[in-house]
Amino acid sequence: QVQLVESGGGLVQPGGSLRLSCEASGFPFEYYAMSWVRQPPGKGLERVSFISRGGATRTSAESVKGRFLITRDNSKNTLYLQMNRLKPEDTAVYYCARSGDLGWSPADPRGQGTQVTVSS
Repeated sequence: QVQLVESGGGLVQPGGSLRLSCEASGFPFEYYAMSWVRQPPGKGLERVSFISRGGATRTSAESVKGRFLITRDNSKNTLYLQMNRLKPEDTAVYYCARSGDLGWSPADPRGQGTQVTVSS
């Protein structure tokens, strides 16, 4: 079955950086687009970043453009999210999600999530 395991979250000060990883198994990783989504405290899920199967197409939410970078290594079945210049409003549980070619939808399988807290 589809397994997605996120890691790399934690507590960081505003302006700091974190790199999230997501190890995928149970499906042919290189044949699927992938996304990062997040759920801030008390709010619903929101799209963060998307990457196509081969990595040629990447999109990000306006709120993270220029600060977050999504990448993937198909040889390692791993998805990454490099997060720089973090802000308190980036505090959320971050999930990686298998996606369709047109983007993420709430019904797509996702992992258990990793907590990111940005606070001084």
